[in-house]
Amino acid sequence: MTTSIAGGSSNLHYRLSFRQAKGCRQASWISSLTFNGCLRNEISWSDGLSKLLQFQRCKFSRSTISKNWKPLGTRKVSVSSCLRDSTVKYFDFAVIGSGVAGLRYALEVAKYGTVAVITKAEPHESNTNYAQGGVSAVLSPSDSVESHMQDTMVAGAYLCDEETVRVVCTEGPDRIRELIAMGAMFDHGEDGNLHLAREGGHSHHRIVHAADMTGREIERALLEAVVNDPNISVFEHHFAIDLLTSQDGPDMVCHGVDTLNTETQQVVRFISKVTLLASGGAGHIYPSTTNPPVATGDGMAMAHRAQAVISNMEFVQFHPTALADEGLPIKPIKARENAFLITEAVRGDGGILYNLDWERFMPLYDERAELAPRDVVARSIDDQLKKRCEKYVLLDISHKPREKILSHFPNIAAECLQYGLDITRQPIPVVPAAHYMCGGVRAGLQGETNVQGLYVAGEVACTGLHGANRLASNSLLEALVFARRAVQPSIDHMKSSSLDLSASNWWARPVVPNSLGSNVMDNVSRKTREVRRELQSIMWKYVGIVRSTTRLETAEGEISELEAQWEKYLFEEGWEQTMVGLEACEMRNLFCCAKLVVSSALSRHESRGLHYTIDFPDVEESKRLPTVILPSLVNNTWSSRQLHKQVIF
Repeated sequence: MTTSIAGGSSNLHYRLSFRQAKGCRQASWISSLTFNGCLRNEISWSDGLSKLLQFQRCKFSRSTISKNWKPLGTRKVSVSSCLRDSTVKYFDFAVIGSGVAGLRYALEVAKYGTVAVITKAEPHESNTNYAQGGVSAVLSPSDSVESHMQDTMVAGAYLCDEETVRVVCTEGPDRIRELIAMGAMFDHGEDGNLHLAREGGHSHHRIVHAADMTGREIERALLEAVVNDPNISVFEHHFAIDLLTSQDGPDMVCHGVDTLNTETQQVVRFISKVTLLASGGAGHIYPSTTNPPVATGDGMAMAHRAQAVISNMEFVQFHPTALADEGLPIKPIKARENAFLITEAVRGDGGILYNLDWERFMPLYDERAELAPRDVVARSIDDQLKKRCEKYVLLDISHKPREKILSHFPNIAAECLQYGLDITRQPIPVVPAAHYMCGGVRAGLQGETNVQGLYVAGEVACTGLHGANRLASNSLLEALVFARRAVQPSIDHMKSSSLDLSASNWWARPVVPNSLGSNVMDNVSRKTREVRRELQSIMWKYVGIVRSTTRLETAEGEISELEAQWEKYLFEEGWEQTMVGLEACEMRNLFCCAKLVVSSALSRHESRGLHYTIDFPDVEESKRLPTVILPSLVNNTWSSRQLHKQVIF
């Protein structure tokens, strides 16, 4: 089951073993990679991937888009074509997702062609909008790129790709300056310079922020620019169903995406020369998450079904401090769709963690105490809760000046005050919640994937930056850097490609199940919501902060059985393989991502970063390697196969 790949500068020698995940695609796992005895220096993350794939079944190369595509002529023709058929739209670039990665990329490629920004809900409804803390970047004379790199590598348990880390930490300051030039307004100190905060895992003050609403401010600036760009069209309430792909000899090629307009219940097909996946994470595979409701792993699941390589899915970051509603003086009347985040910056500003007996506990677990990386803090809180049979711990910042608290954390203060809690005088009840996926669609240094014409950026991507654990405030930074790096190869690909107006007929259309009737659809919706809650319960119970082989195997079996029961119910009710609905398709994606997480976790026989298992409690140097799920044709469940039949040239 453990596998290794050894590579050198010219020849790649490898051996692979295979593991069949229950109810999931057959996956070949690279759980140990040795590059001439040097894991990170002699071969890059992206080079290692591209060389490896040359030996695999698909033999992905960098050829241009299929020769069967005929020149379109001018962009005006494609636009007029859209007007003739509202269910088919042609664009040079299709961007799936409207967070920082998708919008930043759209603004750049719009200088060279037409862009469709496809978003599941309103454009602002993304993980970016909920990011409180800020963006990390080396902007102080006392700081250095090397220091930022070291902090990132330490937090990532040395599983990070060093070349990727260097690129991101080096290019980060310029990306911040670009945001400021676009109108993003960050906090400044009394000296007129940017106010730089410090968060857990950082050795210096390097967090650029806008109070505790940084993501919202970045999203505001980007959306304003997007709305004013005539080359960008934003399609709200368009749920991405599946990527449109073809097999062109040895190459898998992406030609766009099928979507469901959730307001009109109409399937809309986007044909594009280049597609960027920037669809965010999969927090809702767990019952409690800081992610917005749209984060159901759609991009990761679509990419997996489209034969993209997936990596490091076992590393799920649980934010240590989400607001624990049970500890509030006034309980919320209605359960939240997503947990309210208490930013890392509260601890960075001097916040102290206590159990309910007012005992400070973090120094017992780590010498860095409250400033330890998130995985350490989350496990420490989890241990306290289990040992003491308590539901939450306390985060206290009330010893700091009232004016400072309110100026730094106005959003948190206002939220807590709604429920009778004054954070300038009382501690905040907190509990860990699923927060960020460090794994995702494997990407090279320019956001490229093994699928031609498909690029990724943001949380949906696995670039090698985060390794086994993301350093606080590195996520927005990574999204900005890789969105920008994906621009030039995307433009090159677009210019070497052409659109065929007949392309929309290459794949069968998904079907909206109107024929089933309202009673059946109500039953399907009710059953799907029950199954969703049950899947989330399984994931929290068996695939949470602390894991074991027995728990993971139990989860694997229960998820497989639950999925089979759900699919059986659907099809007995008259559902067909090509039918689509928002709740059913989200459930399909949640199953896919949950299975990827479980299978990845089972393949790692060590405890590293966010993956902690009691059966292998130590870090093993020989296993300091990424987990990689290679494409396979085994697709025996609805969640693991595309709705349409593959086009082969």
